[in-house]
Amino acid sequence: MADTPPVIWWIRRDLRLHDNPALKTALEHGAPVIPLYILDAQDEALGAAAKFRLGLGLAHFARTLEGIGSRLILRRGAALQVLKDLTQEIGAGHVVWSRLYDPEATTRDTQIKDALKASDITAKSTGGRLLFEPWTVETKAGGPFKVYTPFWKTVRTRDVAPLIPPPSRLPAPAQWPASDNLADYAMDAAMNRGADVLAPHCRVGEQAALDQLALFLDSRVGAYATKRDIPAADATSELSENLAWGEISPHRIWHLGMQALEGGGAGAEHFLKELVWREFAYHLMFHTPHILTRNWRTEWDDFGWREEPGEDLLRWQQGQTGYDFVDAAMRELYVTGKMHNRARMVVASFLTKHLMIHWKYGMQWFADCLVDWDPAANAMGWQWVAGCGPDAAPFFRIFNPDGQRQKFDPDQRYTRRWLAEGQAQPPQTALDFYRAIPRSWPLTPDMMRALPVIDLKAGRERALEAYAQRKTQ
Repeated sequence: MADTPPVIWWIRRDLRLHDNPALKTALEHGAPVIPLYILDAQDEALGAAAKFRLGLGLAHFARTLEGIGSRLILRRGAALQVLKDLTQEIGAGHVVWSRLYDPEATTRDTQIKDALKASDITAKSTGGRLLFEPWTVETKAGGPFKVYTPFWKTVRTRDVAPLIPPPSRLPAPAQWPASDNLADYAMDAAMNRGADVLAPHCRVGEQAALDQLALFLDSRVGAYATKRDIPAADATSELSENLAWGEISPHRIWHLGMQALEGGGAGAEHFLKELVWREFAYHLMFHTPHILTRNWRTEWDDFGWREEPGEDLLRWQQGQTGYDFVDAAMRELYVTGKMHNRARMVVASFLTKHLMIHWKYGMQWFADCLVDWDPAANAMGWQWVAGCGPDAAPFFRIFNPDGQRQKFDPDQRYTRRWLAEGQAQPPQTALDFYRAIPRSWPLTPDMMRALPVIDLKAGRERALEAYAQRKTQ
């Protein structure tokens, strides 16, 4: 085997050994496998929290590979040039990778595949990130879906690729190529002092993800449908960051979730629908990539969102709007890099409707702050709440943040967890916000609670008036 040309396994958002079609394809060649990660322009441009979390995932996965007799090779630069240089350096005959679906990645990967093939290098891309490749799911008329419910009804009975066992060893080359040092990439640089606060809230690595899925299916899935909207409850799977970085496959979640459903798990179908909601986001991003940058519904292009939001946007970002549910959620985001889904809807509604600030500002802030950042889910989520996206909540459905708190956090366990003001002994979670924020933010836990940035009734009426004007244009 040492004389067999090695195979390069180009690792992207698939930091796992289980259920990895690209790794399976690499091993089928019966040759040494070189696991390679490339820090290229796309990953260099990640938001602060996402890049930090990627760094944690890479460090963990490098140790996982060492445990099966392999190692992670790190290189930095334009992906095509790195691959050309490495294939020549080690005499590789094959390069395999799992697909990404955003337009920038698909353009890059197509160019790389063409260039490698022109150099007599076999280039192979596989699935693995999605249950169903976007081009394989069509309406009866033959086009892509634009509404979730018929999408769900179409795919729910489809066969999902079987699970793939992890290898116990990876065949190693006689001599390993040189690797960069991950520390030199400074993946945590943009986090500044917030890195130490956020790190304990991350669940990093494949084994942690597998354990979390087992915990959810064993003890939480039964109450998922009734408790998933309560942010203080431990009711959700909490697997979003692991899915984002490919530390667990959607296939494993689907198959084990179906077993729970067949075993009478009361909330299992709701859980599977959420997994397919993610699938729908990728379906839309692939077929209508403009969802990442502009209104999915073009008739909203002239809507009167504020393009220069000023101080109101900053107060929203800082968790200083004066509304407990909104501010608790924004601080949870800053401390943990995550936010409960119910809270995401409330803060997005407040920004785009009560404050009338364009959704793109919220989407950009989330991209900078989320450790589970996902381009498709983030874009669709923001446009869904704003009213300009596919399957959108009607614009006139304006969440009242006080009403939402009373309904989903009646005992204020969630808001007290994240808001220090007014508490004689605030919990550490609330105090950690002040440890993580930029020193330029003049905020301290002993400050008076912020006054409301806007009257809820006035904000609602302003939004509805703008909506009415759009309909008459």
